[in-house]
Amino acid sequence: MREQANGTSDSRSSRVYNRAAMRVITSTSALSETCSRLAAGDYVTVDTEFMREQTFWPDLCLIQLASPSEEAIVDPLAPGLDLAPFYRLMADPSVVKVFHAARQDIEIVYAEAGLIPTPVFDTQIAAMVCGFGESVSYVNLVKKITGRDLDKSSRFTDWSRRPLSDKQLVYALGDVTHLRDIYTHLKAELEVTSRESWLDEEMAELTAPATYESHPENAWQRLKMRVKNRKALAVLIELAAWRERQAQAQDVPRGRILRDEALYDIANQQPTSLDKLSELRTLSDGFARSQRAKDIIEAVQLGLERDPKTLPALPHSQPMSAEATATMELLKVLLKASAARHRVAPRLIADSSDLERIASEPEPDVPALKGWRRQLFGEDALKLKRGDLALTLHKGEVLAINPNGDR
Repeated sequence: MREQANGTSDSRSSRVYNRAAMRVITSTSALSETCSRLAAGDYVTVDTEFMREQTFWPDLCLIQLASPSEEAIVDPLAPGLDLAPFYRLMADPSVVKVFHAARQDIEIVYAEAGLIPTPVFDTQIAAMVCGFGESVSYVNLVKKITGRDLDKSSRFTDWSRRPLSDKQLVYALGDVTHLRDIYTHLKAELEVTSRESWLDEEMAELTAPATYESHPENAWQRLKMRVKNRKALAVLIELAAWRERQAQAQDVPRGRILRDEALYDIANQQPTSLDKLSELRTLSDGFARSQRAKDIIEAVQLGLERDPKTLPALPHSQPMSAEATATMELLKVLLKASAARHRVAPRLIADSSDLERIASEPEPDVPALKGWRRQLFGEDALKLKRGDLALTLHKGEVLAINPNGDR
């Protein structure tokens, strides 16, 4: 039942949900029937609640779904509930799956079912394409598009505890009901501005299986490169791979195995004996007597034995030249001007790594020089670097001009 506080019916934008309207699905048959109805629509909005503070893999605790005409809450922790109907809906190519900041939600589906939802529409990325700023939050996007304020007081609740309160269910349902209005607004904006293809490029990367595959040998890439030299990098790569395997096998957070600070310390000091390892201040007293200490020494030795030719380049191993540094500063100005002119979030066009490589390399293989980004910014960036384009200030606005002064 959907009703206003005064008891009269109204549109979904002002619904007040009671307990009956928020019936939680706990059986496979009810889930199958609900997903069949949801699959009849053009799209379904999706959100998940999960816990991972104590685990490596996220524990799925709640699923929220909404079509243009129906809402549903699913309890994955209900005894005997088979989520197969939900996963079939996620794989249905005829239904657009709408998420906000989809990466973690997709990661859960991929980890649980080995599939990537398709097709996907991420409203956070779409909002960046439409000029709503960088990484705009769901709360702010709801406010900007619908004018409504959301109560986020249940955001950090323990979703694994049962029973869930009415307040928790109202919060959870709001994450998909308001998403309908956001989706229809952004979809229309993309059509008007002919930017659907821009979002398609972003969704292709977001839904690539490689984005969610967890390979221990690549675990070092998520770390900050606080190492002194390539030998230290080799040790860090081996240590990160060891930690990743341990965390996955034990289903605990990486930091529970070994904190990042300790990884960096070990990589730089490169202890090859338990006595040397025990001297490191980033490790607790007695750690050198543990089995993990022996594993660490083995990882250090493996790193030291690696052929330097097999190692990736150490990021920022060489300082930028004065010319490249000056070019990068100009590129930052050009990026902000291009983003403002086209109403696109700057970070969606290029990040600092892109700008540094454009400033330092002839024509690097970076996203900023591909597709729609190249049209908006990349071509001008290369011209600016070659001296075929200049920047000027006109009535408070940065404009790109050719060296002869023509805009």
